[in-house]
Formats: sequence, C-alpha cells, structure tokens
Amino acid sequence: MVVSEIDWPHLIFSVGAGLGVLLIGIGVLVLCSGISNSLRRLNGTLDEVDKQIAALSAPVAETLAHVGGIADTADATVARLSGVVGSLETVASNVVKTSDLANRAVAPAIVNVGATLTGITAGIRRLVAGGRRSDGDAESG
Repeated sequence: MVVSEIDWPHLIFSVGAGLGVLLIGIGVLVLCSGISNSLRRLNGTLDEVDKQIAALSAPVAETLAHVGGIADTADATVARLSGVVGSLETVASNVVKTSDLANRAVAPAIVNVGATLTGITAGIRRLVAGGRRSDGDAESG
C-alpha cells in the first residue's frame, strides 16, 4: 500500500466547498418550501375568490340584462316621444296658420261692423239732435 501525503489545503478547500454547496442547497430547499406554502395559500385564496365571483356572476348578468331591457325600453319611449313631439309641432303650426287665416278673414268684417255701428250711432245722434234743434229753431224764430 502506498501511503501518500495528505494535501491539507486542498482537502480543507474541498470539504469547505462541499459544505458550502450543501448549505446553499438547504437554503434553496427552505426558500422553495416557503414559496410553495405561499403559493398554496394564494391558490386557496384564488379558489375562494373564484367561488364568490361564480356566485355573483349570475345575479350580475341578470341585472345587466334587466338594465339593458330598461335602456331598450327607454330608447323606444324616446323614439315614440320624438314622433309625438313632431306631431304636436305640426298641429301647433296648423293651429297658428288657421288662427292667422281666421284673423285675416274676421278682421275686415269686424272693421266693417265697427264702421257700420259708428255710422248708425252717428245717424241716431243726428236724428235725436236734429229733432231738438228744430224745436229750438222753432222757438227762436
């Protein structure tokens, strides 16, 4: 058997390097274990959030459908009201035209009636005043 001399610096370096790599491996194992626990808890939390969202999705979808129906009804109502407003504007325009025509037709007749009444009252005044004048003239003459 050949006994050789031990190379202590090389041996110490090799053992130190091995222990360092072992400690680094244990550190990585602990780190990965911690990350695994965190991800497991996060996965459980996300599963719970998924359940809550699934429970809320049906009522939210129903509410959105209902709101959409209300919006459609409101749009239809606004469209109908626009038609009604247009019809009312047409009616108002026709009433203004009719009133203008009636005013043009009746105004000359009212003026003629007014002139006629003025003439009649003037004639009656002359008749009444003229009769008194002739009585007054008779007394003075």
